[in-house]
Amino acid sequence: MNECQMKAYAKINLGLDVVRRLENGYHEVRMVMQTVDIFDELTLTRIPLDATGASKPQITVTADSGEIPTDENNLIYKAAKLMMEQYDIRESVRIHLQKNIPIAAGMAGGSTDAAATLKGINRLFDLSADRETLMKLGVKIGADVPYCILGGTALAEGIGEKLTPLPEAPEVFLLVAKPDINVSTKYVYEHLDAEGIVKHPDIDGMVRAIELGSLQGILERMDNVLESVTVKVHPVISTIKERMKELGAVGSLMSGSGPTVFGIFLEKESAENAYGKFLADDLAKQVFVTTFHNYL
Repeated sequence: MNECQMKAYAKINLGLDVVRRLENGYHEVRMVMQTVDIFDELTLTRIPLDATGASKPQITVTADSGEIPTDENNLIYKAAKLMMEQYDIRESVRIHLQKNIPIAAGMAGGSTDAAATLKGINRLFDLSADRETLMKLGVKIGADVPYCILGGTALAEGIGEKLTPLPEAPEVFLLVAKPDINVSTKYVYEHLDAEGIVKHPDIDGMVRAIELGSLQGILERMDNVLESVTVKVHPVISTIKERMKELGAVGSLMSGSGPTVFGIFLEKESAENAYGKFLADDLAKQVFVTTFHNYL
């Protein structure tokens, strides 16, 4: 195989709790993660070394967005380098990214691109690495990467790398909106008073609701402790949440460290009607109607 295409799916958090700050500066979390049908597209091409004129394998990353770094700081580059070193790949690789997931949005855009790269290199070079192997490699790049390899509905614990697959969540329609601001995950966690959290989300109850297929149980437990930091800096997030509910959403929440907000709708027509009105409100730069996405 000389070329392959990969889809890198975004995620949202149906629930996000921070248990405590660890001595190493990371945070112990408990989250319910869900992939959604918004995805980046990666095209990976293998290039024989003698065709490049280089003395060693090269990694070239390109993107259709000028906001994306394409050097060694890009998680795609890091993932490709990790796989090439791990499996002693002696050919060069070129990876082109078509960016559809909002950037710096709390939707794991960089992590899912890295996950797709790990899977793509595995396929491109016929390495036969299983999913568990790729997940163990992925955590070396970022805490969300193993989940992005797993996908679907899952409980994430530890720093996000300890994963328990869950049954598929009930089918719903989503309105996803990212206001015209970027949020640093590092900033949000640094400004979170983990020891001072008064009300922790009911993650165990959320898991039980998913196992029972109870949408009402899920809606009642949707909560994200990071909102306490991000909303203070960007109050438009609260405005978006309330507007979604006014337009018919039965629940609304900020995803990850933000600023993306999603609203849950029971019918596609309601979500599409809300989409049109939401665009007219001009509260967000990027708006999508989508669904949950589950894959193996």
